[in-house]
Amino acid sequence: MFRLFSLLMFRLLGWRIEDHRPRDLDRYIVVVAPHTSNWDFLIGLFTRSIARMGDVRYLAKRELFRPPFGAVFRWLGGYPVDRGQKNQLVDQVADLFRTEPGFKIAITPEGTRRRVDTWKTGFYHIAVKAKVPIILAAMDYGRKCVSFSAPFWPTGDVDADVEAMKAHFRPVRGRNPEQGVH
Repeated sequence: MFRLFSLLMFRLLGWRIEDHRPRDLDRYIVVVAPHTSNWDFLIGLFTRSIARMGDVRYLAKRELFRPPFGAVFRWLGGYPVDRGQKNQLVDQVADLFRTEPGFKIAITPEGTRRRVDTWKTGFYHIAVKAKVPIILAAMDYGRKCVSFSAPFWPTGDVDADVEAMKAHFRPVRGRNPEQGVH
């Protein structure tokens, strides 16, 4: 039912999806960028439903999981994060990939909606530890399109790989472009 609603909303809003993910990939990290607006969450929920990615969880600051909305965020696939415990989080999420069959998670590398010059690299270290690929999900408000890349396999060179991913997202226009990927 929510998928039908999501399809209707995408049609009314003029959005579309370009999906280049292989269908047989059962574990991966979705890196979503640019994250510049609260609207990204709603577009993301519609996309998740339309692209049949209901099993993809997402990380969000733990403050969102307090009453009265905490149960809703959990029901929508949210996983609360204590942003002060960075190293433990990488290990915890990497362990989920090892212990939960078909585990997938979406992460915004900026870690905030504000402009940042450097990305948080926890997603990268999780991918390396868990030996899973990264799917780049570009939320382009200029083209009204969410596009999913083919899998990106980390090489172990965090600086070069993150720069390559940033280059992928640079042409993408966030809802608030001045806060996008730089």
